Amino acid sequence: MDTMTFTKAAGGFLSAFLVLLLGKWAAAGLYHVGGDGKEEPAYVIETDSGETVAEAEEVSFDELIMAADVDKGAKVFKKCSACHKLEDGANGTGPFLYGVVGRPVASVAGFGYSDALKGVGGDWTQERLSEFLTKPSAFASGTTMSFAGLNKLTDRVNLIAYLDSLDN
Repeated sequence: MDTMTFTKAAGGFLSAFLVLLLGKWAAAGLYHVGGDGKEEPAYVIETDSGETVAEAEEVSFDELIMAADVDKGAKVFKKCSACHKLEDGANGTGPFLYGVVGRPVASVAGFGYSDALKGVGGDWTQERLSEFLTKPSAFASGTTMSFAGLNKLTDRVNLIAYLDSLDN
Protein backbone atom coordinates (compact mmCIF):
# COMPACT_ATOMS: atom_id res chain seq x y z
CA MET A 1 0.00 0.00 0.00
CA ASP A 2 1.46 3.35 -0.91
CA THR A 3 1.58 6.35 1.41
CA MET A 4 -1.15 8.32 -0.37
CA THR A 5 -3.72 5.49 -0.08
CA PHE A 6 -2.87 4.98 3.58
CA THR A 7 -3.27 8.72 4.28
CA LYS A 8 -6.66 8.82 2.54
CA ALA A 9 -7.94 5.79 4.47
CA ALA A 10 -6.69 7.12 7.82
CA GLY A 11 -8.14 10.58 7.07
CA GLY A 12 -11.53 9.08 6.20
CA PHE A 13 -11.60 6.97 9.35
CA LEU A 14 -10.55 9.85 11.62
CA SER A 15 -13.03 12.23 9.95
CA ALA A 16 -15.88 9.78 10.50
CA PHE A 17 -14.81 9.37 14.13
CA LEU A 18 -14.70 13.16 14.57
CA VAL A 19 -18.22 13.54 13.11
CA LEU A 20 -19.48 10.82 15.46
CA LEU A 21 -17.95 12.54 18.50
CA LEU A 22 -19.34 15.95 17.50
CA GLY A 23 -22.80 14.41 16.96
CA LYS A 24 -22.65 12.78 20.40
CA TRP A 25 -21.61 16.07 21.99
CA ALA A 26 -24.46 17.96 20.25
CA ALA A 27 -27.04 15.29 21.23
CA ALA A 28 -25.88 15.36 24.87
CA GLY A 29 -26.37 19.12 24.90
CA LEU A 30 -29.86 18.88 23.43
CA TYR A 31 -31.10 15.85 25.36
CA HIS A 32 -29.52 16.06 28.78
CA VAL A 33 -30.54 13.17 31.06
CA GLY A 34 -29.42 12.29 34.53
CA GLY A 35 -27.81 14.76 36.82
CA ASP A 36 -26.28 15.24 40.20
CA GLY A 37 -29.47 14.54 42.14
CA LYS A 38 -30.09 18.21 43.00
CA GLU A 39 -32.48 18.84 40.13
CA GLU A 40 -36.26 18.87 40.48
CA PRO A 41 -38.18 16.11 38.69
CA ALA A 42 -39.47 17.13 35.30
CA TYR A 43 -43.03 15.95 36.03
CA VAL A 44 -44.52 15.63 39.50
CA ILE A 45 -47.57 13.43 40.10
CA GLU A 46 -49.69 14.63 42.98
CA THR A 47 -51.20 11.86 45.11
CA ASP A 48 -53.51 11.86 48.09
CA SER A 49 -52.42 9.13 50.45
CA GLY A 50 -54.94 10.14 53.14
CA GLU A 51 -58.09 9.22 51.24
CA THR A 52 -59.32 5.69 50.87
CA VAL A 53 -61.01 4.58 47.69
CA ALA A 54 -64.49 3.17 48.16
CA GLU A 55 -64.57 -0.48 47.17
CA ALA A 56 -67.24 -1.67 44.78
CA GLU A 57 -70.13 -3.35 46.52
CA GLU A 58 -70.05 -7.07 45.83
CA VAL A 59 -73.34 -8.60 44.80
CA SER A 60 -73.98 -12.19 45.82
CA PHE A 61 -74.47 -14.86 43.18
CA ASP A 62 -77.98 -15.59 44.50
CA GLU A 63 -78.99 -11.96 43.95
CA LEU A 64 -77.63 -12.10 40.40
CA ILE A 65 -79.61 -15.28 39.69
CA MET A 66 -82.78 -13.67 41.06
CA ALA A 67 -82.26 -10.69 38.73
CA ALA A 68 -81.33 -12.82 35.70
CA ASP A 69 -83.12 -12.34 32.39
CA VAL A 70 -84.31 -15.67 30.95
CA ASP A 71 -84.91 -14.16 27.49
CA LYS A 72 -81.32 -12.92 27.32
CA GLY A 73 -80.22 -16.36 28.46
CA ALA A 74 -82.07 -17.88 25.49
CA LYS A 75 -80.03 -15.62 23.20
CA VAL A 76 -76.78 -16.64 24.92
CA PHE A 77 -77.78 -20.32 24.47
CA LYS A 78 -77.42 -19.87 20.70
CA LYS A 79 -73.65 -20.18 21.28
CA CYS A 80 -74.27 -23.58 22.90
CA SER A 81 -76.86 -24.85 20.42
CA ALA A 82 -74.25 -25.98 17.89
CA CYS A 83 -73.31 -28.86 20.21
CA HIS A 84 -76.07 -29.17 22.83
CA LYS A 85 -79.81 -29.84 22.57
CA LEU A 86 -82.53 -28.96 25.04
CA GLU A 87 -84.79 -31.99 24.50
CA ASP A 88 -84.68 -34.60 27.25
CA GLY A 89 -82.51 -37.52 26.10
CA ALA A 90 -81.45 -35.94 22.78
CA ASN A 91 -77.66 -35.85 22.79
CA GLY A 92 -75.73 -33.98 20.13
CA THR A 93 -72.01 -33.46 20.00
CA GLY A 94 -72.43 -32.62 23.69
CA PRO A 95 -74.94 -34.03 26.19
CA PHE A 96 -78.49 -32.69 26.33
CA LEU A 97 -78.97 -29.78 28.73
CA TYR A 98 -82.56 -30.33 29.76
CA GLY A 99 -82.55 -30.47 33.55
CA VAL A 100 -78.81 -29.85 33.81
CA VAL A 101 -79.15 -27.60 36.90
CA GLY A 102 -79.08 -29.95 39.87
CA ARG A 103 -78.11 -33.01 37.80
CA PRO A 104 -74.96 -34.97 38.74
CA VAL A 105 -71.88 -34.09 36.67
CA ALA A 106 -71.21 -36.45 33.74
CA SER A 107 -74.40 -38.44 34.37
CA VAL A 108 -76.20 -38.57 31.00
CA ALA A 109 -76.53 -42.21 30.05
CA GLY A 110 -75.08 -43.12 26.69
CA PHE A 111 -72.85 -40.06 26.37
CA GLY A 112 -69.07 -40.53 26.27
CA TYR A 113 -67.69 -38.04 28.75
CA SER A 114 -63.97 -37.32 29.04
CA ASP A 115 -62.13 -38.78 32.01
CA ALA A 116 -61.47 -35.24 33.24
CA LEU A 117 -65.19 -34.50 33.55
CA LYS A 118 -65.99 -37.92 35.00
CA GLY A 119 -63.49 -37.24 37.77
CA VAL A 120 -65.11 -33.97 38.85
CA GLY A 121 -68.03 -35.53 40.73
CA GLY A 122 -70.83 -33.70 42.51
CA ASP A 123 -73.85 -31.95 41.03
CA TRP A 124 -74.23 -29.12 38.55
CA THR A 125 -75.23 -26.35 40.95
CA GLN A 126 -75.73 -22.86 39.61
CA GLU A 127 -72.38 -21.76 41.05
CA ARG A 128 -70.53 -24.76 39.56
CA LEU A 129 -72.13 -24.18 36.18
CA SER A 130 -70.97 -20.56 36.32
CA GLU A 131 -67.44 -21.66 37.16
CA PHE A 132 -67.50 -24.25 34.36
CA LEU A 133 -68.91 -21.82 31.79
CA THR A 134 -66.21 -19.25 32.59
CA LYS A 135 -63.60 -21.54 31.04
CA PRO A 136 -64.37 -25.26 30.76
CA SER A 137 -60.72 -26.28 30.27
CA ALA A 138 -59.76 -24.56 33.55
CA PHE A 139 -62.63 -26.20 35.45
CA ALA A 140 -61.85 -29.73 34.23
CA SER A 141 -58.36 -29.85 32.75
CA GLY A 142 -58.38 -32.29 29.87
CA THR A 143 -62.07 -31.95 29.01
CA THR A 144 -62.98 -32.53 25.38
CA MET A 145 -65.35 -29.55 25.37
CA SER A 146 -63.60 -27.05 23.10
CA PHE A 147 -65.75 -24.05 24.09
CA ALA A 148 -63.64 -21.01 25.07
CA GLY A 149 -66.07 -19.88 27.77
CA LEU A 150 -68.28 -16.93 28.66
CA ASN A 151 -66.33 -14.04 30.17
CA LYS A 152 -69.29 -11.90 31.20
CA LEU A 153 -70.89 -12.88 34.50
CA THR A 154 -74.26 -11.53 33.33
CA ASP A 155 -74.20 -13.82 30.28
CA ARG A 156 -73.43 -16.84 32.46
CA VAL A 157 -76.14 -15.97 34.99
CA ASN A 158 -78.74 -15.36 32.27
CA LEU A 159 -77.84 -18.67 30.57
CA ILE A 160 -78.04 -20.62 33.85
CA ALA A 161 -81.41 -19.04 34.64
CA TYR A 162 -82.63 -20.01 31.16
CA LEU A 163 -81.44 -23.62 31.52
CA ASP A 164 -83.00 -23.81 34.99
CA SER A 165 -86.33 -22.58 33.65
CA LEU A 166 -86.64 -25.39 31.09
CA ASP A 167 -87.35 -28.31 33.41
CA ASN A 168 -90.08 -28.71 35.95
